[in-house]
Amino acid sequence: MIDSAETALHRALEMIEPEVLRGLARTDGGYVELLPNVPAPNPSPASIAMNNRVVAAIYEKVWRPFGVSVMGVAGMSMSAERAKAVADLRLNGPQRVLDVACGPGNFTRFLSEALTGDGLAVGFDISEAMIARAVRDNRGPRAAYVRGDAARLPYADGAFDAVCCYAALYLVPKPMTVLDELIRVVRPGGRIAIMTSCEPRPAPLGTVVGFGTGLAGVRMFPKNLFVDVFEASGLTEIEQEVRGLAQFVSATNARATERI
Repeated sequence: MIDSAETALHRALEMIEPEVLRGLARTDGGYVELLPNVPAPNPSPASIAMNNRVVAAIYEKVWRPFGVSVMGVAGMSMSAERAKAVADLRLNGPQRVLDVACGPGNFTRFLSEALTGDGLAVGFDISEAMIARAVRDNRGPRAAYVRGDAARLPYADGAFDAVCCYAALYLVPKPMTVLDELIRVVRPGGRIAIMTSCEPRPAPLGTVVGFGTGLAGVRMFPKNLFVDVFEASGLTEIEQEVRGLAQFVSATNARATERI
């Protein structure tokens, strides 16, 4: 298992672009460190929590299930959410998968278990606490981790067969920049899947919820925003499911296929 995890780490390092950045990366912590001595930003209460080691330790069993319940993802267990991601990303072989804002890596490890052969799931996060927990609990023969900035993903265009970002876009400082990066690194014909917040209706309720979440540093996105962005980016096979204050949106990068 140790040798397999080390091999996965080496493969994750080899995907880093440009080459000069790969040469500067550190791996002595069991993950690819691209931001040595650079702390994660803490612009809001929510982001402060994501960079806390205590939160990282309880994230999977306490913190995220509580957040999901607040968002009203009714009737969907954590295992069902992961299974939905595997289905939406169409994972079934030796694929390369990027899990952005991976947290403590439980999701990344689950995605890796749907892969075969030389498939690899790369968990990517800016939080040192989350990445350290991921390395401790969720390394594997097809799961490795990278610490970096999702607004500037260190990968070539079309580097991944599938890309996902669950429960994070509403927390990051530049969500649309991150979304553009997610789309950029999906290969021709590859899949992208996100889960994020969705503004409630009617409007008075949306105002109340928006005020509360805004204080915590959580954005609420319009229902049609991501569908519109995907369509404008030339993506196809767009699917959206809204559950309470959450929305799941997935699509295929068909435009890249046409370019090539």
